[in-house]
Parts: sequence; structure tokens; C-alpha cells
Amino acid sequence: MKGFLRTKTAAVLLSVLCTLLWGTAFPFIKLGYAAFEVADGDVGAMLLFAGCRFFLAGLMVLPVIAFQRARVLPQKGDVLPIAVLGLVLTAGQYFFTYIGLGFTSGANTSIITACASFLTVLAAPFFFRSDRLGALKIIGCVLGFFGVLVMNRGGSVSGETLFGDSMIFISTVCAAAGNLLSKKAAAGRNPLLVTAWQLLLGGGILIAVGLIWGGRLNFSSVRGIAILLWLAFVSAAAFSVWTALLKYHPASKISVYTLLIPVFGTALSGLLLGESVFKIETLLALLLIAAGIVLVNITRKGS
Repeated sequence: MKGFLRTKTAAVLLSVLCTLLWGTAFPFIKLGYAAFEVADGDVGAMLLFAGCRFFLAGLMVLPVIAFQRARVLPQKGDVLPIAVLGLVLTAGQYFFTYIGLGFTSGANTSIITACASFLTVLAAPFFFRSDRLGALKIIGCVLGFFGVLVMNRGGSVSGETLFGDSMIFISTVCAAAGNLLSKKAAAGRNPLLVTAWQLLLGGGILIAVGLIWGGRLNFSSVRGIAILLWLAFVSAAAFSVWTALLKYHPASKISVYTLLIPVFGTALSGLLLGESVFKIETLLALLLIAAGIVLVNITRKGS
């Protein structure tokens, strides 16, 4: 399995799979809010919902580790890197995301979130010597980012959305930093161990903050519990595979695939929620993002 994970084929197929799984979260989160009776703007309930999702995801990964007959509990040297990762990638990213969503538009959120790929590509060379910054990577990121702009028709920034946009940008910085921290934390460690415990810690923090914020969820709906379990599985599977890919591949070449998440999310929202999303802008965005991914992943001397 390790041999396969090191191949370019695995990098492409599994990265697309991860972004597809994360893309399903867009419509299912909306469905989950309805099933759990989460009102618009109820940040506490949103954080509690997210915390339950990620904590359950961490619990789902633990039996897989045990099945591998690998060490389930982190050792002393694992605690700090996993704790920092859980605080930044899960708790930090989603805390600022849910705060920001109440004060800005979905289009602005998609556009600002797309900056995570830019930030990862630009920052990776400072942390990993093998991850060099070349012209093709920069052009690829620009193309991909432009694709997200096209899909969202440019979004809009005003004084009314400035606070929300700022919160989303901070969450994006957390996401980019999380990619780099994941690569660091996974080095010499079992990616599943790293994934399980960072999700448990990050999810636990979000649950605590959501409860303190006054959030409450109605667990009487079987449909709602099924949706929550699906979202937990999505996080467990995608984060596990993503962490493994970051362990064996340059962070910049993997993180650029996150540009596909809003495309998959938009398409799946159209299928599951009946939203009108299948437009020429979506197709053009997909083509631009695909071209950007190809350019970032072209291997040539000095890049």
C-alpha cells in the first residue's frame, strides 16, 4: 500500500477522491442543519454539529488502526505535533469558517477559501526543500483561482461583508497551515494515528465551544443521525487519505486539488438539493481548475 501511495497515479486518483468526498459535505451539511433543526445564524449549534462530526470521524479511524495491529495511542513525542494540527486544521479552521459564514456570502467564501492552495504553494518551499516554487506552479494556481472566480461570478467585497470575509480568510490560513503541519506530523508516523487523534482533539474543542456558545442539537431524527454519520465517514476517509498523500508527496502538488472542492460541492448541491448550478460558468471553472492542477503537477528541472 505504501508503494502505491508514493506513485503519481495514487496522488491524482486519491486527491480527486478526497475532494469529491469533501464536496459531498456541502449539500449534506445543509440537509443536516434541517434535520437537527439548526436555525440560520445559530453559530453555537453549527459549531456543535461540526464538533460531533469530526469527533465521530476520529472514533471511526481508531478501529482501522487497531485492525492494522498498529499502535493506537500516541507516544509522548506524538502529542505536541498532533495537538497543534488538531487545533489549527480542525478546530481553528472550522471555528473561523462558521463564524464567517454568518457575515458573508457563499460566493465570497468559495473564492477566499481557494486562496489556501496559493498560500500552501507559496509557503511550502520555506518548510520543505524538495517542494520548490516554479513559474508553472504560480501560473497553475492563478488559473485555478480564476476558475473559482468564474464559477462564483467574482463575488463581491464591501464593508458589510468585511468582517465575515476576514474570518473566512483566517480559516483559509488555518487550512493552508494545516496542510504543512499534516506533512510534518505524518513524517515518521502512521497517518491514520495522526488523523484519528487530531480529529478527536479538534472535534472535542468544537463541541466544547459550541456548548459554551449555547448551541443545542435535536438528536431525535434518525435521518439527521444518518447524515451526521455520513459526514463523519467523509471526514474520516478523506482526512486519512489526504494525510497519507501529504506524507509521500509535495504539499503544493496535493493541496492544489482542493480547488475542486467547490466545483464538486456545487454540482452535488444541484443533484441533491435541486439547485440551479449546471451552467456554462461551472464547466469553464472546471476546465480552468483542471488546467491549473496539471500545471502545478508538471515536473521539470528547477521547479
